[in-house]
Amino acid sequence: MDNSATFRDRLLSGERLIGSYIKTPSAIVTEILSLTELDCLCIDAEHAPFDRLQIDGSIAMARATSMPIFVRVPVASPHHILNALDCGATGVVAPHIRNVAEAEALARACQYGAGGRGYAGSSRAARYTTRAMHEHLTASAAQTTVIAQIEDLEAVDNIAAIAAVPGIDALFVGRADLTVAYGASSQDDPQVVAAVERICAVAVEHGRRVGMFVARPGDVPFWVARGANLFLLGSDHSFLLQGAAQLIRDCQ
Repeated sequence: MDNSATFRDRLLSGERLIGSYIKTPSAIVTEILSLTELDCLCIDAEHAPFDRLQIDGSIAMARATSMPIFVRVPVASPHHILNALDCGATGVVAPHIRNVAEAEALARACQYGAGGRGYAGSSRAARYTTRAMHEHLTASAAQTTVIAQIEDLEAVDNIAAIAAVPGIDALFVGRADLTVAYGASSQDDPQVVAAVERICAVAVEHGRRVGMFVARPGDVPFWVARGANLFLLGSDHSFLLQGAAQLIRDCQ
């Protein structure tokens, strides 16, 4: 790996990247996971009880250990996106991007410029006024990673148009929500698998990267072969549960 490459460089190059979710609002948990060989972490502010100060503390700890860190924002609003990026997040995972208008709004909210992200030189992202404006704008444009989560039937119907939106770096498949949307009882339902395969194929056709969660790590090679290269697997919660279960097994 090129140590000078940003996470966005690595993602766009097609390198296989493995990360995990953080679901406990704790800078200490983030610090511990930042000491692992994971490629990135993702704060799950959509489904876990993070407020802005907790997001800020977790991002600060990840940055102190040079661990790329994303925020899956509660909703894809400019307010939540600005909060995450000003705190210094590597980028955002935006849930429920369903059409071109929402994808364009996401891309615009993640970047500076007319109608986009508001500028403040006092943020952590701008190094608390110690980074010149032009330097910060240049670095932000090059490094901010924009990931649109695809998890609705409308999004699947509009996938080609969404994938074509400039400024979207990757499509992230929300397979559990797609399973619910299709009325299926399993993420292995053929209709769900076919939808994920279509998302992958369209993303590759438009030069976009693909990320996803899979319940079984052994499925990663299957999806790598179909164009995916970012996998957010497990979480601090699952690591605790699995560790405790393994401890009991080891003592029997």
